[in-house]
Amino acid sequence: MTTINPEFVVATHHFSVADYHAMKEAGILEMQKVELLNGKIVDMSPIKSAHAGVVNRLNHLRNQWLPEDYILSVQNPVSLGEFSEPEPDLAVLRYRVDFYKNSHPNSEETLLIIEVAELSLDKDRAVKLPI
Repeated sequence: MTTINPEFVVATHHFSVADYHAMKEAGILEMQKVELLNGKIVDMSPIKSAHAGVVNRLNHLRNQWLPEDYILSVQNPVSLGEFSEPEPDLAVLRYRVDFYKNSHPNSEETLLIIEVAELSLDKDRAVKLPI
């Protein structure tokens, strides 16, 4: 077994949102369930039935608690700066006539992000929350 000297530093590349979109458009990330967090392309946890059920229930309840002049986005990207584009379970967005067809919402258009954490609570708190 090979051991790695802890003093050896490996340089990593931080991807921008533009880089990330170019890779998706080129098919490099095709069929991959990933998101961009702090310049790193991160695998997303598989969605299990219990997780999906909670997201569906929250989506169903939106008519009771969300006025019509807002949009509830379900598991869609949100552009948060130059190096992060997470895909939260739910995001409450400011209303926009195009329903964000022409670009993903940014931090100023995103009012609330909800992550349903079945297995990803530590990652969501440590990585996603600060973003």
